Amino acid sequence: MMTGLYTAEQTRALDRISIDEAGLAGYTLMTRAGAAAFGHLRSRWPEAHRMHVVCGTGNNGGDGWVIARLARMAGLEVMVDLVGPESRIHGDARQAMYDYLQAGGEFRALDDGTPCDPDQADIIVDAVAGTGFIGALRPEYQRVIERINGCDAPVLAIDCPSGLNPDTGHVATVAVRAEVTVTFIGCKRGLLTGDAPDYCGELIFDDLGIPPWVYDKVAPSAHALNSNTALSQLATPPATAHKGHFGHLLVIAGNRGMGGAGLLAAEAALRSGAGLVTLATHPEHVGAALARRPEIMARGVNSSKELKPLIDSATAIVIGPGLGQDRWSQDVLSRAMEAHQPLLLDADALNLLVGTEASLGTKGPRVITPHPGEAARLLGTDTRSIHQDRFAAARRLAETWQAVTVLKGAGTVIADPEQAPESVCPYGNPGMATAGMGDALSGIIGALLAQGLSARGAADIGVTVHACAGDRAAQTCGQRSLLAGDLIAALAEVYRS
Repeated sequence: MMTGLYTAEQTRALDRISIDEAGLAGYTLMTRAGAAAFGHLRSRWPEAHRMHVVCGTGNNGGDGWVIARLARMAGLEVMVDLVGPESRIHGDARQAMYDYLQAGGEFRALDDGTPCDPDQADIIVDAVAGTGFIGALRPEYQRVIERINGCDAPVLAIDCPSGLNPDTGHVATVAVRAEVTVTFIGCKRGLLTGDAPDYCGELIFDDLGIPPWVYDKVAPSAHALNSNTALSQLATPPATAHKGHFGHLLVIAGNRGMGGAGLLAAEAALRSGAGLVTLATHPEHVGAALARRPEIMARGVNSSKELKPLIDSATAIVIGPGLGQDRWSQDVLSRAMEAHQPLLLDADALNLLVGTEASLGTKGPRVITPHPGEAARLLGTDTRSIHQDRFAAARRLAETWQAVTVLKGAGTVIADPEQAPESVCPYGNPGMATAGMGDALSGIIGALLAQGLSARGAADIGVTVHACAGDRAAQTCGQRSLLAGDLIAALAEVYRS
């Protein structure tokens, strides 16, 4: 997958430049798209013999007509349903339909009430709406999509599952649940976050042979994080290195009864290369921390006064995992907020900020790592609003709090108040939706901050490493049994690779 991500409008701009300046005819691009999609279909489902293609009236439907023609020429049984009146089909899409009919193909128009009936198909091709609809679909489209989703046959979505917002990944009403999505020219940013992971299945990108210079004319709206690029940015330590070269991270975490959160963050930091890690926690947790991981320097802290020497010796600070929201929590947070070192705030540290006049951008570099609920509280809204446009939410959080923002969830989005565009993480799995995963992420990013990376660099690399470690751990443990400790154990393999 290319790392540049685009909105639907930006992709249309790339399409226009390819036609107007690169001299590629629109129908040439359409036939390339259909051929690419059909090639992936045959590779993925070589035994499929009966194909049901559902076309809309726009260019997404045009891709579907090309696929149907190629399938018929290859000897497959093909049924095409058209959603919407034939009179709305124009330009390249009409040419594609004409070529399909000239090849002996037939279709059924569904606008007269004929039901979509793909029950007998081995494979269904969704060429209904693609990127052409943003918002709620009309009832006739909703009925067809619900019918597609009710079938047992796998679905190949063309460019974008119909009903999924290609810019945000949000589903307003209903969307096609595809097993594979093949997207063209520009990879749409909404295919990697929000609801998209439940609808896209495997995501395949094809640039259709667009000249590379075309992409220089349209700046990406976002970037997909890349594991090879991320790991290559981590410097190889010199042969004479000692622990002082790799920073000293202070983790302030673990109120009464919540000592595990701080321990997970500290252990993840050690596994991520921090030279020294001090865990400042409630005194009752010190013994357990030392027994579990003696490499951690665990200190019992009763008040913020005891934090001063620890803060003075640190090169970066993480605060929040298992912090709680009592007087002790507020006391140590107030002291940490005065620090000039890079500071990451997570979990209850974020909840304690709500309703305050605190500014995060006046001391040193700041990173916040909210999940959608915490993000909603920080912005005075609800999680539904956050989910509708995760890009906008992350950008607003970054600008409001003047901090690099890691908006966690499927397709984690990273925003920087001083740098655009946003980053999106294409890695990770549902097994990571369990206790302690966020604590581990805080420790990983904190360790990178302690080693001197910028706030944005530490966030991008930390999120990538965290997600890749989760994927590696899931290969061993399975998603259902995955624990945060399993992810931390897998960090060594990720960094080694």
